[in-house]
Amino acid sequence: MRVLVIGGGIAGTATALGLHKAGVDVTVYEAHPDTAEDIGAFLTLASNGMRALAELDATHAVTAVGFPLTSLRLLDSRGTELAHAPLGEADDPALRYRCLRRGELNAALQGEAVRRGVRLRHGARLVSVTDGPYVVTAHFADGSTATGDLLVGADGLNSTVRHLLVPGVRPGYAGRRVYYGYTASAPEPGPDGAITMVRGGTTAFGYAVSPAGEAYWFARTGGAPLPAGALAAPPAVLRAQLLPLLRKDDTPAAALVEACADALMVTNATELPLGTTWHTGRVLLVGDAAHAASPATGQGASMALEDAVVLAKALRDLPDVRVACAGYERLRRPRAERNISVSGGLTRGTRVPSGRAPGVSPPTGPEEWLVRQLAWDTPLSEAPPEPG
Repeated sequence: MRVLVIGGGIAGTATALGLHKAGVDVTVYEAHPDTAEDIGAFLTLASNGMRALAELDATHAVTAVGFPLTSLRLLDSRGTELAHAPLGEADDPALRYRCLRRGELNAALQGEAVRRGVRLRHGARLVSVTDGPYVVTAHFADGSTATGDLLVGADGLNSTVRHLLVPGVRPGYAGRRVYYGYTASAPEPGPDGAITMVRGGTTAFGYAVSPAGEAYWFARTGGAPLPAGALAAPPAVLRAQLLPLLRKDDTPAAALVEACADALMVTNATELPLGTTWHTGRVLLVGDAAHAASPATGQGASMALEDAVVLAKALRDLPDVRVACAGYERLRRPRAERNISVSGGLTRGTRVPSGRAPGVSPPTGPEEWLVRQLAWDTPLSEAPPEPG
């Protein structure tokens, strides 16, 4: 079997690692002309994402960057600690939450893929797809083509593959702007290994401090979506927008932002509608291309890693491409769409659906169905979907 993966980001590279492990001939096609050096916003890999990473045999590549998070702390608008509890599967070093920059994670996965012999072609910008009864062909902007048994769209939020598959579907604004920043020397470090969430009066804020003393932080604020020009505003302008909101509360948030120099950016939180088509014929979507959620649950990268494992197992265990795509979707859609709903509710401050958010382990450990679904040695036919 030959698979074409469009997109060399986290979802695409992880998918390639899974397919390579399953014995599939896989090539990754990345539009960017070389390995992206953009560090970008930080992210957290939750225990479920780290579990998926372990099934791809790539734990060592990722734990070489970033730092572990072992507890979650909650402060109110006066800075009073309301709760401080273990986070995920903190007892297992390989499954601890991890905080790192998006560019670091992407580079680590790409490096591991190349080390294993996965082909990664840069400067390949997809322009169209011909989906036939026996093969699928990708057409690129430079006039070249590639043919395979399956084309996987792993090209993110603004996916070209999704646009070709379902042209009318676009990400929608989830009701909040999200600021991300780094403060070189945190004024108030906080407990080691903790991520701190602050329930401000008008702004949600979160931060974690690395062993080197650098604070990684985000802030979610209300308002209409920012136009493209405002998203590219200088850091000083963004800081001036954010500080008056944070100074209304007596928490560490304002001091962290005030001490931030130039490493500051803002995005509009977006999400895809539920029920978005994931596959047609020999074309399939994974990661944010299929089920992008607002960032409140912090599950985007972890969900992409889960996708990679389940898709690889589906193509390994099920009789043909169409059956494998259907099996993948049957197992992944309920969980991915529940994450969209939960994260959207948290972002907008509306009522969150009952039950735990994806990736937050109960006190007794991870969900057994998820462990079984991700376990490489468990045939996909024996891997149950998320309980209803």
